[in-house]
Amino acid sequence: MIRSSIAGNIELAGYVKRQAIFLAGGMGILGICAVIDYHYWKSLSKYFYIFTLLFLAVILVVGKTSFGAQRWLEVGLINIQPAEIAKIVIILVLANYFSSSEKKEKNIKWILLSFLIVVGIVAPIYLQPNLSTSIMLVVIWFSMLWISGLPPKYIAIFGIGGIILAIVAFPFLAEYQQERILTFINPDEGARHGNTYNVEQALITIGNGGLLGKGYGHGTQVQLRFLKVRSTDYIFSAMAEEFGFVGTVLIVALLIFVILRCVRAARVSNDMYGAMIAYGFATLIAFQTMVNIGVNLKVIPVTGQTLPFISYGGSSLVSLLLGIGLIESVLLHRKL
Repeated sequence: MIRSSIAGNIELAGYVKRQAIFLAGGMGILGICAVIDYHYWKSLSKYFYIFTLLFLAVILVVGKTSFGAQRWLEVGLINIQPAEIAKIVIILVLANYFSSSEKKEKNIKWILLSFLIVVGIVAPIYLQPNLSTSIMLVVIWFSMLWISGLPPKYIAIFGIGGIILAIVAFPFLAEYQQERILTFINPDEGARHGNTYNVEQALITIGNGGLLGKGYGHGTQVQLRFLKVRSTDYIFSAMAEEFGFVGTVLIVALLIFVILRCVRAARVSNDMYGAMIAYGFATLIAFQTMVNIGVNLKVIPVTGQTLPFISYGGSSLVSLLLGIGLIESVLLHRKL
């Protein structure tokens, strides 16, 4: 058990070094994006879209497979996950679409065209398979659609249609995806098949932290590796054990602060394009945060979403910092 803990700590030390490199590169990208006028990206959005489609197609052919999913392109010692880049690209493309059609009639054709844009990116991501990111992109689309002036009469239609689609799509999901949903609905049955181990350990880990936590590096569940995937999907539980309730509340408060600042950037933006970028990015951070914490607290089915800015993952961190750079550009280049 001690040897396993030592090996785990050595592994995490390697994660820190790699993440620090991505952080440095991401901060550079943030600075560049902040300085460049965000309107510059509007004319390039269609090229970003095509590049992303090609990148995702390459992943389906030669991508690295891990845990049954083919999501990464291995370049030397670096694994690039294009689905993370796709999140920012879809925000830019939709921002361009909705701002360009600001004065057009908001009819079914207008809605369907925006949805087809999203489907083009969602389809190859879903085939990886990556259901959680696929759902996130649809959520971003609906959020930006709503903000751009979706007529109220369509909201009920989307709600009912979404429920029907979820029911119809269930038999076509991968077996492990079906098991996660069924286990959430009937935990006792899932426990008999060993499908609830990770989430049960996550709850135990959170409870171990108490009010102030056991201290950094002293969480027994984390350091002895009872908690799996502790650096990504279940990092919230790891933080809860080592920093306690107070620590996790502070971290969540910081994430909420970032979301609110993105919303403020949207409100003070001079044009629809900048506002759409800011609202889309705010939705991205909010959705990932709610899903990651929800899985750790066992209030939603298990799915693979990282905690923004905190979970390990170079592609995720760089894409998020790129998004922050775009928000800064919206603020820096607005006319007072």
